[in-house]
Amino acid sequence: MVETLAAAGELQRDLQRELTYDGLRGAEAKGSKGGRRPAVPAAKTDDVRTVYLEGRSIAALARDHGVSRGAIRTAVADLLPEHTAGDPGVPAPELPVVLDMPGKVADFLRSADLEPAERAALDQGVTVRRGQGYTLRVSAVPVVHRQLLARCQPLDGVQGAPAFPALPLPNTSSMQVGWGFGASRGRSSRRYRAAGVGAA
Repeated sequence: MVETLAAAGELQRDLQRELTYDGLRGAEAKGSKGGRRPAVPAAKTDDVRTVYLEGRSIAALARDHGVSRGAIRTAVADLLPEHTAGDPGVPAPELPVVLDMPGKVADFLRSADLEPAERAALDQGVTVRRGQGYTLRVSAVPVVHRQLLARCQPLDGVQGAPAFPALPLPNTSSMQVGWGFGASRGRSSRRYRAAGVGAA
């Protein structure tokens, strides 16, 4: 019984869908266009576009025609700067990118001989405190970031001697790590003591 009711409901939905599609196709054949009507009528669109090209602002056009700024933007969408096609031979300008640079790298670069664009990027960077050190937040075009990165090559230790001398590692086999109770301090403290050294 339930299966019969479900099949009848599905048949009804399919019939409604077909009737809706038939109505839309018939309206399209008559020349009726679906969707919301534009806020700026087609007769006024040409006037709005010419006045916009003469230098009138979008807000002023919206006040003059009694519509929203979005409606004016829709009417002049292909004339807006972000939609106009540039010269195909000229590459698009690169947008600035924000990167965080460790403080020690920033200090190294400040002491280096830099190009004016690189120096300006470092000088305009924002210092962000990070624990005991800091990070320099640098905003520049990718070309400047690549140049700064190339100047940091001596820091990676590949060319010649390493920039930071290697520190000897502690002998972990003779190291005892444990939890001790600091009775004199009145609290629990973690103690690291090497073998051969008396308890503190």
